[in-house]
Amino acid sequence: MKEQIIEILQDLTGSDEVATNLDINLFDAGLIDSMATVQLLLELQTQCGVDVPVSEFERSEWETPNKIIAKVESLKA
Repeated sequence: MKEQIIEILQDLTGSDEVATNLDINLFDAGLIDSMATVQLLLELQTQCGVDVPVSEFERSEWETPNKIIAKVESLKA
């Protein structure tokens, strides 16, 4: 699951830094914006079977690759 999420983030951001620095703040680094957030949630739904309505999206819970991985794993449990 972790590798799949990192791959999604790499495709979405066009950056390999998300694979080498799992604690990078994706928003502060300018790697993800609001449009990319919607794309991320759609990819997670399609590839990982995780449904997160945009209305329930809490930016602070999704700001780093590590947090995204943890959130997806908690939603899959």
